[in-house]
Amino acid sequence: MYSFPQVQLPLKAVQRAQELGLAPDMFFCLCLLEETGICVVPGSGFGQQEGTYHFRMTILPPMEKLRLLLEKLSHFHAKFTHEYS
Repeated sequence: MYSFPQVQLPLKAVQRAQELGLAPDMFFCLCLLEETGICVVPGSGFGQQEGTYHFRMTILPPMEKLRLLLEKLSHFHAKFTHEYS
C-alpha cells in the first residue's frame, strides 16, 4: 500500500533544487534519504500538478515501525523547512 503526501517546500528549497538541476521534490527526497535513510519516490514521476510537490512511500511496516518512520519524517521536514526559510 502506498501513500502520496503533498509537502510544502520553501521558495529557497525550490531555488536550490533548480540550481542543482533537480526537480524540487527530487531534491527533497534526496535530502531525506541522505539525512535519515528513508527512501521515498518523488511525485514528479507520477504526473503531479505543476507547482505542487509530493512523494510516494510504502506504508506496510508494522504500526510501531511506521510510527517511528513518521516521527523521523516529521522531524526532517521541520528541519528542512527551517533551513530553507
